[in-house]
Amino acid sequence: MHTILLVEDNEMNRDMLSRRLSRSGYRVVMAEDGRRGVDLALEERPDVILMDLSLPVLDGWEATRLLKSSPETRHIPVIALTAHAMAGDQEKAYEAGCDDFDTKPVVMARLLDKINAALANRNE
Repeated sequence: MHTILLVEDNEMNRDMLSRRLSRSGYRVVMAEDGRRGVDLALEERPDVILMDLSLPVLDGWEATRLLKSSPETRHIPVIALTAHAMAGDQEKAYEAGCDDFDTKPVVMARLLDKINAALANRNE
C-alpha cells in the first residue's frame, strides 16, 4: 500500500481528501502546516506528498524547497495543490521543486491520475 502525505491546513479539505484517498487504496498521513509536513516526510518517507501552497508556519513553497534539498526526501514526488491559481503560481511551484501541480477544488479523477503518474515516474 502506497503512503501519501497530505499537507493541508483546511480541516474540511483534509477530511474529504483523506477519506477519498483511503477509499482509493492509499494510506494517508496528514500535517496541518508546512513545518509538520517536512517533519512527517522525514519520519514516514511517503511515496507521494500532496502539498497545499498556502500554509501556516512554513508555506508550501518553502516546505517543498526544504524537502527537495534533503537527500532523505528529495526523491519523493511533490504535487502542489492550491485554490489560488494566480498567474505564475504553477511556475513558482515548479521552481520550488514541485513535480506536478493541481488546483482546488480537487477533481479526484485528475488528482488520482497525477498521483499514479508520480508513482510510476518514481519507480522508473
